[in-house]
Amino acid sequence: MTNPFDLSGRVAVVTGANTGIGQAIAVALAAAGADVACVGRTPAEETVAKIVALGRRAQIVSADLSTIAPIGQVVDETLSRLGRLDILVNNAGIIRRADAVDFTEADWDAVIDTNLKSVFFLSQAAGRHMIAQGKGRIINIASMLTFQGGIRVPSYTASKAGVGGLTKLLANEWARHGVTVNAIAPGYIATNNTAALQADAARNTAILDRIPAARWGAPEDLGGAAVFLASDAAAYVQGHILAVDGGWLAR
Repeated sequence: MTNPFDLSGRVAVVTGANTGIGQAIAVALAAAGADVACVGRTPAEETVAKIVALGRRAQIVSADLSTIAPIGQVVDETLSRLGRLDILVNNAGIIRRADAVDFTEADWDAVIDTNLKSVFFLSQAAGRHMIAQGKGRIINIASMLTFQGGIRVPSYTASKAGVGGLTKLLANEWARHGVTVNAIAPGYIATNNTAALQADAARNTAILDRIPAARWGAPEDLGGAAVFLASDAAAYVQGHILAVDGGWLAR
C-alpha cells in the first residue's frame, strides 16, 4: 500500500528556514522524503545540516523577502539547483509591537510587505509553475491572530488576517489546476518572535492559563501538520486554516 504521506521525489521551498518554525517544518518535510530549498536573509546552515543528515538534498537560497525583488530568483534557483518545485511553505515573517495610537507607518509597511505582500507574490510565482505542471502544494503560516485581534501588534494582526483570506482566494482559483492552498495557524509557539511574551511574567501566566495543553508549543509540533498538507493525504483539502494551538481556540 502506498504511503499517502510520502514526499519522496518532491522539492519544497521553505521561507524563513534558518530557525524556529521554518527550520522545524523544513526538517519534517525532509524526514518525509522531500528535498528542500531553505530561503531566508540569514543562511540556514544548521537547517541544511539537519536535512542532509536525513539523507535528503538541501540548498540555501539567500533572499530578503522584505521586498518582492528576489522572488523570481527564489523560484529560478530552486528549479536550477533541485530540479523541481512541488511545495511552497510561506513561513518568513516579522512582528513589530506598539500601542495602536503610537504605531508608525514604517512599522506598518515593514510587516505588511514581508508577511503579506511577499507571501502573495511568491505564491503567484510558484503557482504559475505548479499550474503548468498540474500539481502543487502551497502552505501559508497564519496565526491565532488570523482569528483574533490581539493587542499591540496592529500590522501583524492585519497581515495574518490577510494571509487567511489570501489562502482561501488562491484555493478558489487554483484548486481546479491540481494546486492545493492551505494554511497552518500556530498557537503560542516558543520562538524568537514570542520571546518578549515569554519573558513577561504576567502575560506568560495568562497565556498558559488559557492553553488546555498547559504548555507553549514547540516548533516541532507543527511538522506533522505541514507534512499532511504537503502530501497526497491532503489532496482534497482546500482553503483550510489548520490551527495547531494546544486547544487555545477551543477555550
